[in-house]
Amino acid sequence: MPESAQFRKAAAFRALHEGEPFVIPNPWDAGSARVLEALGFCALATTSSGFAFTLGRLDGAVTLTEVIEHVRVVSSATVIPLSVDLENGHGATADAAAEAITLAAQAGAVGGSIEDWDERNGIYSIDAAAERVSAAAAAARGLAHDFVLTARAENHIRGNPDFADTITRLQAYERAGADVLYAPGLRTVQEIHAVCTAVNRPVNVLALPGMSLPEIIGAGAQRISVGGGLAWTAAEAVAHAAQQLRDGDLAGLSSSVHVAQWLAARPTVL
Repeated sequence: MPESAQFRKAAAFRALHEGEPFVIPNPWDAGSARVLEALGFCALATTSSGFAFTLGRLDGAVTLTEVIEHVRVVSSATVIPLSVDLENGHGATADAAAEAITLAAQAGAVGGSIEDWDERNGIYSIDAAAERVSAAAAAARGLAHDFVLTARAENHIRGNPDFADTITRLQAYERAGADVLYAPGLRTVQEIHAVCTAVNRPVNVLALPGMSLPEIIGAGAQRISVGGGLAWTAAEAVAHAAQQLRDGDLAGLSSSVHVAQWLAARPTVL
């Protein structure tokens, strides 16, 4: 990607976090990214689970090398800003988190998230997690262009719904240099509001059934993502049509998608 294009994407992404609340949907490949871009979204964020599915694997079973190539493909296919789900940085150390940020930026990303959990070690101690965020923030600040670092507290999707600990963690990650704070799995407007009022950085909220977009924004969220939600919606549609096909019914193959229109659309970066 030309350096000037990445600078524009980086500036546009930063500006989104300083303006009105926005939705950042999660594509799982270049085609879905182009569709979301054509539909008018201003930025995109990858989904680790959705990308793993494209490789026939479960979430967490993808290498950093594979993720970086995925970033290169998606960022090259679109002109709007791209943030990357880097999981735990694909390594438990602070250096691993920093390297993941640097490599993602080199591949075209202008934002990325680092979480405080991995399958082997579980949820990291607050001190260890904050050290990793600090290293990632230093790597982001060392880039030639702007980079929006998101720090994730994984409690609520990793079997530890300790709300007080979640807030303490997000506050620690803010002090460590995160630009955006994110605790996936918040399920009520009250929880979202409590998080948003406890920190001084923009908060990303994972959209879940049972809450509306106006409610999430009204509770204080700056950014709303969907994780693997769109990927699973697409997969469910494919499975449903395939089951019909298996049973001799071709009705599920009818479609009104506008592939040529989506792929021809070329929006400009804000």
